[in-house]
Amino acid sequence: MMYGLARRHLRPRVPLRPGEGHRATEKDRLTTLGGLAALSVDALSSVAYGPEAIVLVLVTAGTGAINATTPIALAITVLLAVLVVSYGQVIAAHPEGGGAYAVAKQDLGPRTSLLAAASLVVDYVLTVSVSLAAGAAALASAYPALHSHLLEVCLLGLLLLTAVNLRGVAESARVLMLPAGLFVLGILGVVAVGLVRGHPVASVGSREHVHVTETLGVLLVLKAFSAGCAALTGVEAIANGVPAFRAPRVRRAQRTELMLGGLLGLMLVGLSVLIHRDHVVPRGGVTVLAQLTAGAYGTGWPYTATNLVVTLVLGLAANTSFGGLPVLMSLLARDNRLPHIFGLRAERPVYRYGVVVLALLAALLLIAVGADTHRLLPLYAIGVFIGFSISQIGLVRHWRSTRPPGWLGHVWVNGLGAALTTVAGVVLLSTKFLEGAWVVVLVVPLLMLMFSRVERYYDEVRAELRLGQVPAPPARGGPGLVVVPVGEVSEVARYALTAALSLGDEVVALAVHADPERADALRRAWEQWEPGVRLDIVDSPHRSLVEPVVGYVKRLAADGQQVAVLIPEVEPRHRRYKILQNQRGILLATVLRARTDVVVCMLPYRLRI
Repeated sequence: MMYGLARRHLRPRVPLRPGEGHRATEKDRLTTLGGLAALSVDALSSVAYGPEAIVLVLVTAGTGAINATTPIALAITVLLAVLVVSYGQVIAAHPEGGGAYAVAKQDLGPRTSLLAAASLVVDYVLTVSVSLAAGAAALASAYPALHSHLLEVCLLGLLLLTAVNLRGVAESARVLMLPAGLFVLGILGVVAVGLVRGHPVASVGSREHVHVTETLGVLLVLKAFSAGCAALTGVEAIANGVPAFRAPRVRRAQRTELMLGGLLGLMLVGLSVLIHRDHVVPRGGVTVLAQLTAGAYGTGWPYTATNLVVTLVLGLAANTSFGGLPVLMSLLARDNRLPHIFGLRAERPVYRYGVVVLALLAALLLIAVGADTHRLLPLYAIGVFIGFSISQIGLVRHWRSTRPPGWLGHVWVNGLGAALTTVAGVVLLSTKFLEGAWVVVLVVPLLMLMFSRVERYYDEVRAELRLGQVPAPPARGGPGLVVVPVGEVSEVARYALTAALSLGDEVVALAVHADPERADALRRAWEQWEPGVRLDIVDSPHRSLVEPVVGYVKRLAADGQQVAVLIPEVEPRHRRYKILQNQRGILLATVLRARTDVVVCMLPYRLRI
């Protein structure tokens, strides 16, 4: 479900922007099958919870309502086909990567790009939460003892993913190809063997009483349709990763998109047919997919192996957000819509601040819902359809402005896609509003407001600093004065005064003492040392260091001369000893910067022990 511009950067082995990583050769880039494995994991894995979401809605009208599963799945497949064709047009129009954020910035203006960015952030966080929750449920289907520890399993998986991504270990198409292939073969095997066997011969999980609370009508069908649309997440990822493909990139990406649509549609319809035929209803402790797997393979090792593969693929789907959201946040930081700290990278390179923020948000969300997949799904698909609609509407604007040959046909394709995804999004929002979709309605505008406020702040800073303008010549003032706070005569004092004498025309050593006897002792030691620097001692009856120094510096600065304060700070060789050093220098520097306009410099004196 990674439909942002950032989705292009999931594999550092294939640098997609100038200057990032090593120069990729055509051999390093993705083939059609490699692209299917690398960019479609999150889309293909959605069949682990999409059909089940339909069943959970329909069963509220009784087990007989399960018969509507296949027609609803077919309707979702039709929407999937429209999206696949539409994203084929996106690939052609934006071969550099057509994410919703990129399309919105180029074709729909800054406000719409804020909406795209906000929905992306929500979507990335939900990708991690939903995938981990669904993966934990699949694992518990194979090992029932874990069913009462789903949250712990999710948090453990999240901790592992965070640690791996902080270390900078990236995905690779070769690594993903095996689990993705096993997943597709396993699901298609469930469909094929299940159809051949006629009826399930194995039963897993505990029986649950079905509470009939609704009647099968248009509203319930719309609810089931909107719930099942969670299976469409991720179909846009290939359109965002076009630069990673081998030449001819557009044709390969379009072929990969068609393969994704075909496989996803086949698995979705096949599973729904089995659910319809066998009247599969939710059972305690297992997923609907696990029930179908047991019906096809029995409860032996193939059942356990299939559930383990499903868990692994869902974990890989969660990991795609760790490659996408931190890079998206860095792009937003570069656009002055997030603090610039999110644009900092470690040596590996990893956007560590983005990784940590993603992990914290996903952890809070999992804890809030108790790792319940189906409490997350109403939030999940809303952001996806916002991105779908933005991309399609942007493409309509693009074709109308560029008018290439056959542009009217492109307008009709993307216009139909925009209309269907917008209607589906409205249905999702209206039918799932009270079930949690209201959170997205609240969070997305708040994120947009935050982005705009941050951007406004950086614009004001740019104007005040006159960035991009030629400034006036620097003013030449009188001689500068450097103040060096000292505690006693020591090697640190000598080191600091030596540095200060190289910086200013006049240097003053400043000491603060509450004890007159210690002040006299310092004065005698200073006279014996004779460093050639004046020593001023300020009395502090309240044993405060900061206030006397700040007052002294303010009086000097009031005379109009340029004042700098050079604060020596002892740094131990090993970090474990840092807590043993006093932090008064850092505190003094912080207060001076907050309450004066003087130049404040920290001078580290590094110990050898």
